[in-house]
Amino acid sequence: MRLALVGLGLLLVGGAAALTGLLPAADAEALGERVWPILAYVTAVTVVAELAAEAGLFRAIAGRLSGLARGRALVLWLLVAALAVVATAFLSLDTTAVLLTPVVVLLAAHAGLRPHPFALATVWLANAASLWLPVSNLTNLLAAHRLGVEGPWAFLALLWAPALVATLVPIGVMLVVFRRELAARFVPDAPEPVEDPVLLRLSAVVVAALLPLLVSGIDPWIPATGAAAVLVAAFAARRREALGIGLVPLPLLVFAAGLFLVVEAAHAMGLTAALAAVAGGGDDLGSLLRLSMGGAVAANAVDNLPAYLALEPLADSPVRIAALLVGVNAGPLVTPWASLATLLWHARLVRLGVEISWRRYALLGLVAAPLTVVAATVALWAAHGA
Repeated sequence: MRLALVGLGLLLVGGAAALTGLLPAADAEALGERVWPILAYVTAVTVVAELAAEAGLFRAIAGRLSGLARGRALVLWLLVAALAVVATAFLSLDTTAVLLTPVVVLLAAHAGLRPHPFALATVWLANAASLWLPVSNLTNLLAAHRLGVEGPWAFLALLWAPALVATLVPIGVMLVVFRRELAARFVPDAPEPVEDPVLLRLSAVVVAALLPLLVSGIDPWIPATGAAAVLVAAFAARRREALGIGLVPLPLLVFAAGLFLVVEAAHAMGLTAALAAVAGGGDDLGSLLRLSMGGAVAANAVDNLPAYLALEPLADSPVRIAALLVGVNAGPLVTPWASLATLLWHARLVRLGVEISWRRYALLGLVAAPLTVVAATVALWAAHGA
């Protein structure tokens, strides 16, 4: 509700800017054409993920991972980390933070393991591992439009090196921090009974079909909308009570739309020139580090989406856009508000009764974020800028 109210306020401010001419009508129209497919994708993939979770798909996958671990906490944690990376890459960081977190926390609790290493893995990898594909993060979808790349493979060709490094560095940090907890052993639980095997199997088929379609070069909102329609129809036939307006991420949509308008208006009033001194220019390593670290600091100060939107006009080459994405995607590991995914993750933990110290979270992030951003930026420069 709070996010929706903030978004409504932003929409009012942005609308006033458009009506008064502070945001030129042509700019507002171009912005609308740019963002509607992105918001359509976010809506559809959220419905898919929510209904797949309702069908028990993520619980079933987690149960399989528990069996594969054969009582070894380290193996289970590594499998959970791999699942978080895949979920983030294909279904977005918010899906990992919101839907995977409760599953892996309960999985750890049932195994008699401390849930904190598993909870931190989902939120850190939801952010840091969101560089792989355009659909992994809202910032990536915006950047893909600006890059003008044709399909996800061109995006991956630009970002594979920093994405790999940004995934591995937080995993390495967590392995060191939680080495004692992850040395434990556990007795796997018996698989939970499935409420509706038909819905579970159908959800698995739909998600399995959706993942390759998201990297096929088709606009992501098209297959995501088709997948959402199939699952909505199936639930309407078999579990109608699971359907409702709550499946649509209205607060996020209102917030994002308002933010787009306000930042676009700010650019029209001179924000770009004001930030030029911060972002600098050039594709050398020093310049790329300046931009990526600036993006990381801005994300932890105000949230990664406005940080990206504010700095985007200063990322005037493909490698600079990639450096900015490194900062705003892999850098938000310090403050609770650095990304919406982190706030959603914490809300889920509160519901589960898992206490996370924000002080310890920030201290760990102050170690992990600079290491991740610097290492990923160096990897980017080595792959494309050297």
